[in-house]
Amino acid sequence: MADIFKILQQAQQVQSKMEQLQEELGRLTVTGSAGGGMVSVEADGKGNIKKVKIDPAAVNPADVEMLEDLVVVAITEAQKRAAEKAKDATQAEMGKLTGGLNLPFKLPF
Repeated sequence: MADIFKILQQAQQVQSKMEQLQEELGRLTVTGSAGGGMVSVEADGKGNIKKVKIDPAAVNPADVEMLEDLVVVAITEAQKRAAEKAKDATQAEMGKLTGGLNLPFKLPF
């Protein structure tokens, strides 16, 4: 019975660490850009867009579609970088929590 309590305690520790990791990801900043930096987007580690910067030289009323495409590319890049950072941080934290054990199953996060 003591083993079950130990497992439950460890599960609570894992949950607590993962909540801390989510908070840390919310404070992390990543940047994506397009058009040689004419459009840049900042996102947090969760992929939430925080800021969009557009160089005035990118604003061409005759070609709004190009600007729209640059914004989409910059957002996609920022979100991709955020996802990579989150994955790396999660894997590192899980490595610490499992003591580097190679688990025979994948965890849902």
